[in-house]
Amino acid sequence: MTTSLQPVDQLVPGANLAAYVQSVSSIPLLTPEQERELAEDLYYNGNLEAARQLVMSHLRFVVHIARSYSGYGLAEADLIQEGNVGLMKAVKRFDPEHGVRLVSFAVHWIKAEMHEYILRNWRIVKVATTKAQRKLFFNLRGKKSRLGWLSQSEAEAVAADLGVNVQEVQRMEGRLSAHDLTYDGPADSDDEDAWQAPANYLEDQRLDPATLLENADWQQDSESRLHAALAELDERSKDILAQRWLTEKKSTLHELAAKYEVSAERIRQLEQSAMKKLRTFIEA
Repeated sequence: MTTSLQPVDQLVPGANLAAYVQSVSSIPLLTPEQERELAEDLYYNGNLEAARQLVMSHLRFVVHIARSYSGYGLAEADLIQEGNVGLMKAVKRFDPEHGVRLVSFAVHWIKAEMHEYILRNWRIVKVATTKAQRKLFFNLRGKKSRLGWLSQSEAEAVAADLGVNVQEVQRMEGRLSAHDLTYDGPADSDDEDAWQAPANYLEDQRLDPATLLENADWQQDSESRLHAALAELDERSKDILAQRWLTEKKSTLHELAAKYEVSAERIRQLEQSAMKKLRTFIEA
């Protein structure tokens, strides 16, 4: 079965987004029978034309999902393109034997690509890195009932609903309310506004002469204490510490046990005892 469709290169969301939306909306929807026939042709025969028709007939759903993320301040055309990538991934992985429609299967992949794009571009510094933080980010955005800060009771309600503690909700709300700030400030800022730029009040202390001298003295003192402490140990203890901590290729407990003809547990005890003596000598 084939359906007359416009070429893919004419269906790319760009400057004329309205024309793109109109184009994808005019593509006929597939009946369940047509969709299954195409899906089986792709799944069992690897027919790329079938894949193209499946993708094209579902582009309107990507537009619909992209519009639900309009509040993040990102271009709708970019969200649609990311969602289209997710749609193509879904079509590639779709198994017609699962007994579900493609749109139900593809929603996860479409949203996943959009979520990743939003998190990459919403702020210069990522607001969410772990899976739990990402879930909280999108759920909290959807659950805030007003533009102001959540009250304690509202934060507790959101935390209970999402299964996280209140502190995590409050931290994420702070990230959501923050704004990016350029280090040097706007190029056209005058003297009255320039002082607010971080470049004028954030200092790099790493190259400060006093800090460098203090760090050098601290390192020299630490090394002297370490050498003095090592000198107080017996040769076997020194060798065990050296082989376990001070060489690039560290020896195992069993290797040292074979060398000194004792058990691995005995080597572990000697190592712990030597470390305890070192700490005592260094902190004295």
